[in-house]
Amino acid sequence: MEDLLQVGAILDTHGLRGEVKVFPTTDDKRRYDTLREVALCTKDGGYIRLEVERVRYAKNLVIVKFKGYDHINDIEQYKKCNLYVTREHAVALAEDEYFVADLIGLAAKSDEGEALGEVAEVLSTGANDVYVIRDEAGGELLVPAIHDCVREINTREGYMVLHLLPGLREANKKG
Repeated sequence: MEDLLQVGAILDTHGLRGEVKVFPTTDDKRRYDTLREVALCTKDGGYIRLEVERVRYAKNLVIVKFKGYDHINDIEQYKKCNLYVTREHAVALAEDEYFVADLIGLAAKSDEGEALGEVAEVLSTGANDVYVIRDEAGGELLVPAIHDCVREINTREGYMVLHLLPGLREANKKG
């Protein structure tokens, strides 16, 4: 399990007073209303703690002002950097909800016991997420994250059990 969970990425600066345009990587961008601090991953791979001073919204972006960064020159170096929260500051999950970071790397097997590979990516579509299962040969199987297909997810033990609906393998080969 990851200790940090991504909540956004700084796209660019906004104005001259130290604000940044953030692309939110959470299901609900309004979660920034209660966000008090983030960890910013610097371009050299280190982390710095930033305190959120204020937030506002513009279309699909969040405009964020961090305390102590009052001019464009203070914050410009952090363009294209990702923002994270610790698990203790993460939103509470409902039953059968998971953080994407906890799904990546899970071993995927069918409900018939066949090893399918591991979860390499989670795609967000309009209707439901799709799990990208990659096998050792590099082949991919796309499985919709719906109750008809997902039988069990066990993040502690590191696996998920999937039911492959009739025609799913064939549909993946056509794509």
